[in-house]
Amino acid sequence: MTQVIGIDLGGTAIKLGRFSEDGICHQSLTVPTPQPATPEAVLAAMTDAILQLNPTENAVSAIGIGTPGPADAAGRIARVAINLKNWHNVPLADWLEAKTGLPTILANDANCAGLGEAWLGAGRHFKNLILLTLGTGVGGAVIIDGKLFAGHQGTAGELGLIAINPDGPECNSGNRGSLEQYISVQAIRRQTGLEPVELANLAKSGDAKALGYWQNYGRYLGIGLASIIYILTPEAIIIGGGISAGAEFFLPQVQAEIQQRVLPSSREDLQLLVAELGNQAGMVGAAKLAWQLVQ
Repeated sequence: MTQVIGIDLGGTAIKLGRFSEDGICHQSLTVPTPQPATPEAVLAAMTDAILQLNPTENAVSAIGIGTPGPADAAGRIARVAINLKNWHNVPLADWLEAKTGLPTILANDANCAGLGEAWLGAGRHFKNLILLTLGTGVGGAVIIDGKLFAGHQGTAGELGLIAINPDGPECNSGNRGSLEQYISVQAIRRQTGLEPVELANLAKSGDAKALGYWQNYGRYLGIGLASIIYILTPEAIIIGGGISAGAEFFLPQVQAEIQQRVLPSSREDLQLLVAELGNQAGMVGAAKLAWQLVQ
């Protein structure tokens, strides 16, 4: 029975899994990302790890990779990779194909997380959904008719960069007042001096200030989602990333904002869900990408 390998390339670790078509992970492996994480060093580490997961000839038919930054529209080139050294237009798919003889495809890690949740996680009952990853930054993925929507140049789904306040804080993107400036880990630190987990623990203990903060957080997230819902009318919105651990404190306010701001016809039966796959989502989605390559 043929299988594929899904790889999640991160700044500190490379996670790999060998999956069959029904989503069962038959073997997984995590190796440290080489430091400095130059393209050549990462390629060598990946190739070694793939050999460990693919010991018999013809067991694996394709490889999918999630990279921390945009890939090109064809899924061949890692255009930039955040927290990795000297990554600029790296033809990673070509390099791995040359090393392994296996067809290879790349996508942005948030896109892979979205595909993973759509395949085996919180989005498995829906064909049209979006995922928002709330972490150091705010990433996104758009799934339409069960397929990842990557856009004209492969960089669609940057949901954290939509503007919700024209005069808000400056963003690395060049935008001002982007959603990311209000709901990322960095935004929480800037506004409160605390980590999200500390704020969630305070809220759990009934701290009024923390509860108020999360309500306000939910308001900003709801405002951002309202714009996205009008454009995409998804069946489900999945909230992932580290901050989603405190979802119970902000999702009710998100729901209230959406009900207030979005026409009923655009939000009919809309589900607001928390991601289920945790830090496995990227690896799972990369495997789904590989399956789409060979089907």
